[in-house]
Amino acid sequence: MQNIPIAAKKNPFTLIGDQKIIIDYAAIYCRTPQELLKSTLFLEILTRFIRRIEEKRTPGYLFLRERRPDLKPEAIPDFVLRLLRLLVGHSAEEIIALNPDYGSVLNVGNDREWIYELRRDLYNYWRRIERYIFLEMPHGSGQKSIDIYHDQFMSGCEDLRALILRTNRLIGEHLSGKDPKVYRQLPAGANMAMLLERIDWKCPSFLQAFRDVEFIRITLIEPPLILYSKSNTRKGTFLEIPGPHGPITVDPSEWFCFPAKVGELTAFIFFHLDYIAQALSLSNLFELAEYDDINGKTPDLAVLFGVPGEGMKEYTEFFEDRQSGIITGMVKRSADVGYFGYFKKMTLTLHNVAMLNRGRLPLHGAMVHIKLKAGGYANIVLVGDSGAGKSETLEALRTIADEYFSDIKVIFDDMGSLAIKEDGRVHGYGTEIGAFVRLDDLHPKYAYEEVDRSIFINPDRKNARLIMPITAYHHVVMGYPVDMLFYANNYEHLGDDKPAVEFFSRADEALQVFRDGSRLAKGTTDEKGLVRTYFANPFGAQQREAKHEKVAAAVFARMFETGVKVGQVRTRLGIPGFEQEGPKAVAEKLYEVLKELAKRPGR
Repeated sequence: MQNIPIAAKKNPFTLIGDQKIIIDYAAIYCRTPQELLKSTLFLEILTRFIRRIEEKRTPGYLFLRERRPDLKPEAIPDFVLRLLRLLVGHSAEEIIALNPDYGSVLNVGNDREWIYELRRDLYNYWRRIERYIFLEMPHGSGQKSIDIYHDQFMSGCEDLRALILRTNRLIGEHLSGKDPKVYRQLPAGANMAMLLERIDWKCPSFLQAFRDVEFIRITLIEPPLILYSKSNTRKGTFLEIPGPHGPITVDPSEWFCFPAKVGELTAFIFFHLDYIAQALSLSNLFELAEYDDINGKTPDLAVLFGVPGEGMKEYTEFFEDRQSGIITGMVKRSADVGYFGYFKKMTLTLHNVAMLNRGRLPLHGAMVHIKLKAGGYANIVLVGDSGAGKSETLEALRTIADEYFSDIKVIFDDMGSLAIKEDGRVHGYGTEIGAFVRLDDLHPKYAYEEVDRSIFINPDRKNARLIMPITAYHHVVMGYPVDMLFYANNYEHLGDDKPAVEFFSRADEALQVFRDGSRLAKGTTDEKGLVRTYFANPFGAQQREAKHEKVAAAVFARMFETGVKVGQVRTRLGIPGFEQEGPKAVAEKLYEVLKELAKRPGR
């Protein structure tokens, strides 16, 4: 840890409102509690804390005013700061002996208890702030140097956490005069952190403003992590435009880039620091690209999240640059787009357009590879728009897995593509290593099992979400032959003519159901009631409908020719009271179908 100060930006930290702070660790690097309490960061946090308790007139603040009426309000932060610096090295009794001025607030009994609680409240105030830390590698460090900086980055984050815990405990022990009986190892350092490097990439002229933006090489998350955003649903459509409205001007020092592997594609996701919480949460959703995917390369996709937005008609627009081939999405800077779904869906829209260009059929759905205990396997694809029950049906399959299945591998959980391969069969490919699922509709047992790796989004509100890693990248891009393809119908009750699992006999019959894209809106967007979306996919399919029709017709025809079973499942997820029972009934019926499929030769 002696080499931590690698580089430092001009500002050691940036506060975003009262809820977020972004810290350049090299600029505030501390080794001891004394250094920590002397830092500009601590003074800023303490000053804001005192201002807050003054506004609320808390008991701790009133105690200070009563015992030290001679102190002007603006002098209180300095008084508390000097007291805390003394308390990391001395007991309360020693401080009183050294400086009787502190006796008024450090007397034995209730008086000292007020200071003890003030210290606790300050600690909790710090922990309630969303804390993001970055460390910069020198420009041009390259892949060979990553191991050195990797170790410094990880040890730096761990040491900061340990230093804050140690400082807080020292002050508490010196106030109480005894050691704690219970130690709670709370996440007190960074909620999320990133190691940065400026890498030279092949930058087209229309992206010159982002040429020097630093790339994220490594991220760190302290889960379980709870994040809150002003908006809790995604609104509007993704409008395709001919090209950029004009030159884009940004300050590169206020931007970062999350280089993501979206299936086989490389996406440079540039984001303004206002959206750091949502952007770093992508770590649980997409594979982070390698150095060789960036250095000297042009990305397949680019997302510009938080641009000024001059000339934009919608919050979210995209275009295909004919010269470079980069499909680029722009999201206008606004508090209204501070929801994780905008990051995810914009990126996947660009992916889907790229897949159509390559003759693949993009799908808004989920795919799993299932092995049965009784022998055999099957690859199942579920298609449906947000709230249709795709992820929930997969979770229901997991709940019965112990009894019937030996393995379930997720290939994709929200967006993938189908391609006709050289062997004549249709294969499925994914995009994400994670899932962004509704907490309300998950089986409670599964939600708690995954809590230690998850990022929670607005858990106290409707449409509460969980972002969690669920599969390995090599499964995402391997390509699995499709055995069954279903449309997720969330709005129909079961009946004699409406079973939980139903198969189509003709390709045109199946295509019509998928084209209609009917579902009951679940509150994940601003839609309400029974709605229809072309192919249940507003993310590229409806923008390129003519091309999509040709690709879909070819892929569906090939599936029926090669014996792929195509149908629909009635999840009933949109019907109140069936949020768990509906997907469970589908899962149990699917098991019966799987048993028959597994009896085929070669299984």
